[in-house]
Amino acid sequence: MPVKKNQFIAKIAEKANLPKKQTAELLEMILEEITRIMKSGDKLNLSGFGIFKVQNRAAREGRNPRTGESIHIAASKKAKFVPAKALKEAVL
Repeated sequence: MPVKKNQFIAKIAEKANLPKKQTAELLEMILEEITRIMKSGDKLNLSGFGIFKVQNRAAREGRNPRTGESIHIAASKKAKFVPAKALKEAVL
């Protein structure tokens, strides 16, 4: 079952003994900063947790699954998270 943002905020607020409103504001600031870092093309390396980065995808040829017709897929960017070894070991 997925954890919703407000449930996550409530859990962190409880553990940090902070008001939910203050915790929500802090989380928003963190997410905004991660977005700003990635938007600028930089990586965010959180040791023991993982790396947030933007990956460039080259243009390529693909196939339309309905018709089998060859199509051109334009170059694009995608957000990527690479988990650290410690996170992988803790989760898996």
